[in-house]
Amino acid sequence: MRRSGGRKRRLHFSKIYSFSCGRASLKEEHSQIGGPGFSRVVFCNEPDSFEAGIRNYADNYVSTTKYTVATFLPKSLFEQFRRVANFYFLVTGILAFTPLAPYSAVSAIIPLIIVIGATMTKEGIEDWRRKQQDIEVNNRKVKVHKGSGEFDYTEWKNLRVGDIVRVEKDEFFPTDLLLLSSSYEDAICYVETMNLDGETNLKLKQALDVTSTLQEDTSISDFHAMVKCEDPNANLYSFLGTMDFEKQQYPLSPQQLLLRDSKLRNTDYIYGVVIFTGVDTKVIQNSTPPPSKRSRVEKKMDKIIYLLFGVLFTLSSVGSIFFGIKTKDDLNNGIMKRWYLKPDDSTVFYDPKKAPVAAIYHFLTALMLYSYLIPISLYVSIEIVKVLQSVFINQDIHMYYEEADKPAHARTSNLNEELGQVDTILSDKTGTLTCNSMEFIKCSVAGTAYGRGFTEVERSMGRRNGSPVHEALIGKDETAPIKGFNFKDERIMFGNWVNEPHGDLIQKFFRLLAVCHTAIPEVDEVTGKVMYEAESPDEAAFVIAAREVGFEFYKRTQTSISVRELDRASGQQVDRLYTLLNVLEFNSTRKRMSVIVRNEEGKVLLLCKGADNVMFERLAKNGREFEEETKEHLNGYADAGLRTLILAYRELQEDEYTEFNAKFIKAKNSISADREALIDEVTDNVEKDLILLGATAVEDKLQNGVPDCIDKLAQAGIKIWVLTGDKMETAINIGFACSLLRQGMTQIMINLESPEIKMLEKEGDKDAITKASRARVLHQIDKGKAQLTASSGGSEAFALIIDGKSLAYALEDDIKSLFLELAMGCASVICCRSSPKQKALVTRLVKSGTGKTTLAIGDGANDVGMLQEADIGIGISGVEGMQAVMSSDIAIAQFRYLERLLLVHGHWCYRRISSMICYFFYKNITFGLAVFLYEASTTFSGQPVYNDWFLSLYNVFFSSLPVVAMGVFDQDVSARFCLKFPLLYQEGVQNVLFSWRRIIGWMLNGLTSAVIIFFFCMKALQPCAFNPDGKTAGKDILGATMYTCTVWVVNLQMALAISYFTLIQHLFIWGSITLWYLFMLAYGAMSPTLSTNAYKVFVETLAPTPSFWLITLLVPISALLPYFTYSSLRMRFFPLYHKMIQWIRYEGRSNDPEFCDMVRQRSLRPTTVGFTARFVFLYKFATPYFWCLLSDCWRPVLDT
Repeated sequence: MRRSGGRKRRLHFSKIYSFSCGRASLKEEHSQIGGPGFSRVVFCNEPDSFEAGIRNYADNYVSTTKYTVATFLPKSLFEQFRRVANFYFLVTGILAFTPLAPYSAVSAIIPLIIVIGATMTKEGIEDWRRKQQDIEVNNRKVKVHKGSGEFDYTEWKNLRVGDIVRVEKDEFFPTDLLLLSSSYEDAICYVETMNLDGETNLKLKQALDVTSTLQEDTSISDFHAMVKCEDPNANLYSFLGTMDFEKQQYPLSPQQLLLRDSKLRNTDYIYGVVIFTGVDTKVIQNSTPPPSKRSRVEKKMDKIIYLLFGVLFTLSSVGSIFFGIKTKDDLNNGIMKRWYLKPDDSTVFYDPKKAPVAAIYHFLTALMLYSYLIPISLYVSIEIVKVLQSVFINQDIHMYYEEADKPAHARTSNLNEELGQVDTILSDKTGTLTCNSMEFIKCSVAGTAYGRGFTEVERSMGRRNGSPVHEALIGKDETAPIKGFNFKDERIMFGNWVNEPHGDLIQKFFRLLAVCHTAIPEVDEVTGKVMYEAESPDEAAFVIAAREVGFEFYKRTQTSISVRELDRASGQQVDRLYTLLNVLEFNSTRKRMSVIVRNEEGKVLLLCKGADNVMFERLAKNGREFEEETKEHLNGYADAGLRTLILAYRELQEDEYTEFNAKFIKAKNSISADREALIDEVTDNVEKDLILLGATAVEDKLQNGVPDCIDKLAQAGIKIWVLTGDKMETAINIGFACSLLRQGMTQIMINLESPEIKMLEKEGDKDAITKASRARVLHQIDKGKAQLTASSGGSEAFALIIDGKSLAYALEDDIKSLFLELAMGCASVICCRSSPKQKALVTRLVKSGTGKTTLAIGDGANDVGMLQEADIGIGISGVEGMQAVMSSDIAIAQFRYLERLLLVHGHWCYRRISSMICYFFYKNITFGLAVFLYEASTTFSGQPVYNDWFLSLYNVFFSSLPVVAMGVFDQDVSARFCLKFPLLYQEGVQNVLFSWRRIIGWMLNGLTSAVIIFFFCMKALQPCAFNPDGKTAGKDILGATMYTCTVWVVNLQMALAISYFTLIQHLFIWGSITLWYLFMLAYGAMSPTLSTNAYKVFVETLAPTPSFWLITLLVPISALLPYFTYSSLRMRFFPLYHKMIQWIRYEGRSNDPEFCDMVRQRSLRPTTVGFTARFVFLYKFATPYFWCLLSDCWRPVLDT
């Protein structure tokens, strides 16, 4: 396709931008091209050439799957048999084909095939879904040059190195491209890298001047060049290469590289040549697999498996030794003790002459026979349960954010139960606790403060100080809300600013906001409304504020900005044109941004906005008229949790500007290595002698429900840390607003704001600064620990607040343990000015230092390290892109959903998985020990009491489905009660339900049940008439009777353990028992060759015999009686917290507010955070009797 019509925009932004654009230069590092690591050669527009073909670069097909058709079977089998339990069952399955086996080989292999097959099927389905996503991405279409200036659509996967593609506005780049030209004459384009680094602000890219003329499809046909560059690597921000074009060599830099998966914005189209494809692209090079995370419950489960293996080997060893001794004595002087084994004419397995060999063989037989102590279906059952639990999390309507159409999304199901054991939450602030949606709310102009709105922080301060004025002044606003603008002041709005004493300065103030920016306007063709694409939410808020006050920026050309503003003289809206001469961009070093414009009167103006610490020092002596008032207002804005910028301007003389511009252009086009330093020097010389106009204040609002959520989490006993990049004052006030801090809480401050250190900084002695800083941090930590020690046992609450510089020293090896000890003694911790690396290091310190579960939550690319370092990473799907979400374990849309995720789903999942694992071991010990007891009673003859298929199907059909149902549906208390009594969550934090005491208790329960089942059945069926025909019970009858009792006992035990019955649980429990009887009928009806000793055993022997039914009634009752007795006594005298809550509901007192409050007060402590803790703190001193109730509130429940 050829491009038709005229070009839409021809903007020479490279002429006005300072840093992003400018002539690239050959530097020393370009000499590495062609050497090791810099060997890639690309023949532009010649992908089919012989030279390109012999290099054999990767194609553009990208695969994220774990398996292929060829590797699925071997890789998946390897993954399954890496688990020690599965490998053990594989070995016993192989041994089942030898004469050592106590059962048939088929009966041993079939259950293993079912379990492994189910797991492999799950793996296959998950990988197929990844395959479908790959197909969707690889089949996206892009225009590629086919020759003769013709472009046609092709799929991404078909692109090759050297192809030239045309990417349209709002399309993703299909590969790593070298920018050749764009719809702008000077070949710049805007790129959104949200998928790469999570940042939504636009990046400016620019092609080489020599290729900027390739503006039409037809001009591409004759373009040929050779690019030599670095080899594929993972560094997103570096690129080194050269282009050989028309016998000239030109340097290439990251400014010309467009990365795969970033998006073209605000640019009609670009032409680019494919440099890196597929696995060679930088985004794929960066896609390292996330760290493997396993829950503490799962790790402990592995230890239990090893314990059971120890028991298994012990039983096998003891039995084999005893068997060897008995076998040796079988034939003594011609007398046969165990005559039925024919010791005088036996195989090696029972030969008295080879007793040691027989004992060894018996050991192998016993390993197979007692293998039922190990639950073969445990792993696959847990995986199924966790997947279903994740589905419930994903579909929870209470965690669905309707405004953004974003439900919760569990990206992994491995950590479900870990959600119920979180001890410490480490949270980002901006975009996590706050909305990262900036609103212009206040300003200070000419020493006068404007803006009558109140921030969340100010409302919190009002409540804190007992002042209702803040709430009273907030009336209902009938006007529709405007995104980015929450400014209310009749002195400014509706053109009333013209009547203010300093109306001329107000005009300059808002005119500066309308002109000093890099935003691009987009006019809606239908409504005519102007929308803005800005580099940051702050900048968008400034332009919107100017528009709402009456200074509407509506058009940008290559060298001008058009503003529709109110004329003070005529009172009419007029269009004014400002010629854009230069843009001096913002960066983290300069901390300011300026534009130089020429107004319609011909005056050259420098308009500047920046941080207060760099702006005040650049004011002229005659420009400081309102400095003191502005500083006072800034302090108030910081107290209100607002972000502030200073606005100032100056008028440049014509000769002064001409001199500056010449130096500026020379610095921009410098080919020396210190180009940036030269530009800084030139801009520093012009950004001085400014006249102060005022300050802006924008609010990053708290998300809805954040204070309530933090209060509930604090009541649950969870510690909360905030790690933010904001300065200390802002972070403290946000802490008050969201209830992390409160009045009366002792604040332990750690910072380096001391006269001594400031003096050393002026002197510039780095070693002295480091030494003094370390000493000060250590001193403040020791002082804080002393405060904690002095108040130990009291009700005083502490908050630790530390800045980034101090944190760097606190995280050093010899100090970090002291810092952690101090931090863990505080109710809340706030780390200010924290870098992304510090966030990750703090998370690692808390995780390793406490040994407890940590949860990190954040929304930006700067939070990725923290999320991956924590035991659980929660990504907020906010406005800072998807980088945090893609690196997280679970994604939610709002911080407040963390309350339900942890207190409800976390508690449920922890309890379900813990109970499920304990029950699994119980039922297998009950079954396996019964087999052992029978063999012991037969002098370890190696013969199982049960039929082969009885043994094989126990774990698969007759006892597994009820435990899966419990893992998915059981609830000890409802969601409403989980939230009403947050302290219930501590059962998971303290691991009450999966402690070794509880695990051993369930094992002992299994041992008790096995002993009762075996001995009761054995004694009841001792040689005597079993039926009216006078027949006695053989091994077949004993085995079938014991098996029936076992099926009843383990399923009824499940019924006793369940707290919340559903139809599915009834179906699975009673269905499993019914299935056993149906199986006996069907299996017994088969030929004796297949059913062996189970042939018609139920129909002809068991069913007609009353004693069989009596045994199956009495034995389960006897086996369950110890558990029932223990549970009743525990409930009456030593109830767990969830049992207390169950009694509240059972007694019908769940709607009695006074009674429920008394139980709930156990979770209310004045040493925690949250507004409820503040309530307790106040009442502790006001009402001593009330405090007595708090400490003794559980007694009424026990008395009930």
